[in-house]
Amino acid sequence: MMEYTAQGPSGTGSTPEVGRGGKRVFRTELAGRPLVAEIGHVARQANGAVLLHYGETTVLVTATASAEPRLDLDFFPLRSDFEERQYAAGRIPGSFFRREGRPSERATLTARLIDRPIRPLFPDGYRHDVQVVATLLSYDGENPADITSMIGASIALSISDIPWSGPIGAVMVGLIDDRLVINPTGEEIERSGLELVVAASADALLMVEAGADEVPEPRIVEALEAGHAEIRRLCAWQREIVAAVGRPKADFVSPESPADLVAWVQAKAVDPMREAILQKDKLARERSIQGVMDQVAAESGASFAGRESEVRAALHDVEKQVTRALILEQGVRPDGRKLDEIRPIWCDVGFLPRAHGSGLFTRGQTQACTVATLGSISERQIVDAVGEREDRKRYMHHYNFPPYSTGEVRPMRSPGRREIGHGALAERALVRMVPPEDAFPYTIRVVSEIIESNGSTSMASVCGSSLALMDAGVPLRRPVAGIAMGLVTRDGRTAGAGAAILSDIQGMEDHLGDMDFKVAGTERGVTAIQMDIKIAGIGADLLSRALEQARQGRMFILGKMLEVLPQPRSHLSPHAPRISVVQVPTDRIRDVIGPGGKTINRIIAETGAQVDVEDDGKVFIAAPNDESGRRAEAWIHRLTRDPKPGEVYVGKVVRLMNFGAFVEIVPGKDGLVHISELARERVPSVEDVVAIGDEVIVKVKEIDELGRLNLSRRAALESEPDAEAREQIKPKEPRPAGARPAGPNGPGGGGYGGARRR
Repeated sequence: MMEYTAQGPSGTGSTPEVGRGGKRVFRTELAGRPLVAEIGHVARQANGAVLLHYGETTVLVTATASAEPRLDLDFFPLRSDFEERQYAAGRIPGSFFRREGRPSERATLTARLIDRPIRPLFPDGYRHDVQVVATLLSYDGENPADITSMIGASIALSISDIPWSGPIGAVMVGLIDDRLVINPTGEEIERSGLELVVAASADALLMVEAGADEVPEPRIVEALEAGHAEIRRLCAWQREIVAAVGRPKADFVSPESPADLVAWVQAKAVDPMREAILQKDKLARERSIQGVMDQVAAESGASFAGRESEVRAALHDVEKQVTRALILEQGVRPDGRKLDEIRPIWCDVGFLPRAHGSGLFTRGQTQACTVATLGSISERQIVDAVGEREDRKRYMHHYNFPPYSTGEVRPMRSPGRREIGHGALAERALVRMVPPEDAFPYTIRVVSEIIESNGSTSMASVCGSSLALMDAGVPLRRPVAGIAMGLVTRDGRTAGAGAAILSDIQGMEDHLGDMDFKVAGTERGVTAIQMDIKIAGIGADLLSRALEQARQGRMFILGKMLEVLPQPRSHLSPHAPRISVVQVPTDRIRDVIGPGGKTINRIIAETGAQVDVEDDGKVFIAAPNDESGRRAEAWIHRLTRDPKPGEVYVGKVVRLMNFGAFVEIVPGKDGLVHISELARERVPSVEDVVAIGDEVIVKVKEIDELGRLNLSRRAALESEPDAEAREQIKPKEPRPAGARPAGPNGPGGGGYGGARRR
């Protein structure tokens, strides 16, 4: 067993404190930091409410249920919301209205984390509207708001009168220096090779969400066991709270269909339903199943008039029973595969001519088209969310699920929770394989378009995205593949003996099964996990089996991908920007920018490259082609390096003297071109050759002991300066014959108050 650290004792609380307004205070520790629940004085009209403090992170969590059930629904109407408030971190929102608007992606993902582990513990058939709201009131940057909200949701539901079979607990497990750490701080997470969030009851695991740096499967299991040990202590603490302040649960009995109706439906539907389910094509199978249901419902009118909804419910039960029986008793899946068999796979890359990288991944009747786009560092996403460790994202993964992918018609709207959640999962799977900014100075956006769906589209997105990134020439550390695993249990409630683990589940097996377990990773280990359970939980042993079966499937899928593109391309698309990085001293940043941005704007205008300067002196150059990038890079080098003898510059005449001209070769740095060095031939006066404001090519002859520059225009003209320098000279209008440039005393002036030197 790997050692793990909880950073301090964790245990049950002592006798609760009683405060003003009926407040009851319960205390414990989690990972060595105080966890304090205040109950009884806030949100008293909700069915259950708790003000939960974890360190200086504070979340108000409420649970409310409607008085009457929604009898017209065939699903449980649970809604979980995470309300993020910028004042929690002492910020004013950056929007135009200076108030919170639509939820951030982080808020949406936290709401999903709250929802997934509490949903399976409501009774079957419960149709009351239930809403759990977690409002972030204070955030200290160290103690996680999502973990605090999940624990708070469990406390609010547990002390309420809403039927719910909790409590549950949640922790994050990190891996730092080969040591498992419970709830690592924000600074520790930066060094952690694992960010695993696990939620569980005292008896079984309910949800897992993880990002990992190629962590082997056995260590994932160890992390889950370490997290579950801490969760058991949290559950014991919550049971003490319930004993002290909990309300009696409302009576609820799960509805059951009448035995005579169930027997009649089964007699009519089992055999034709089995035949319909065994059709391999998804759309044909769905049409056949619907045909069986319509036929039996039509025949039920004679015996069960006015009870069509009950007949339909019984028919759905038959569909589920027949599917599960085929899998458990005969080892036969709806499309005829073995339990660990992967659907046929084919892939394509580079099929979009103008895209920087494209990948098409098809597995059975699931197909993901993924496109990678490379941009400059200035195109990073600005993140304005409480709790984010970074204020800018360099790698973005977006997921779209249009209705035609399932042959449906529905309005096209902005991304919902599904799209945000699946995109975040794919991003988590790949982000650790993306090279660091100093090795590959690009912003990367990946978009997965699901163009056909029959299960596990998020994992298809991971596979397609690996191909698209490699096609774009992104030097991934290693390619990533993903697979979705399923579970079918005998009673549909507990994962007992005889449960079947399914590899590469399709939509029907996800809908009718008991688990959706997605695993992504490389040949070396896991990079992302997402597990959702529809039953009361599973044990670590079963999860370990599922991880190993997933690893075998992942290796098979990875092999199919690498047959098409075995490694990242060695070159970028001709349509991708060319980005280079120039490191300049921080005290020379002003030279690159220039007064009012004049210098940097000129570089951009004359080279066609985008130039972005960071506070640490990194200058990112994004050019449409190699030539443009080289010109901008050379220009910046000339602006920021210290001149050396023999170097050639394009300078600007800033002062005229009788004995020569002073030429600024870089901002704030000028040197003297003696009159004898202004031209190949002898010149009568400085004004005959140059005027203030002229741009001339000069060569550094020497730097004296005081650091003064002696320049020569004659030597520069004779040494054939590089093309970069020549191209930076603005063409001048030819002077009329006999005209002389303006001197300091006007046209043809006589110098600085005295005779000109000859």
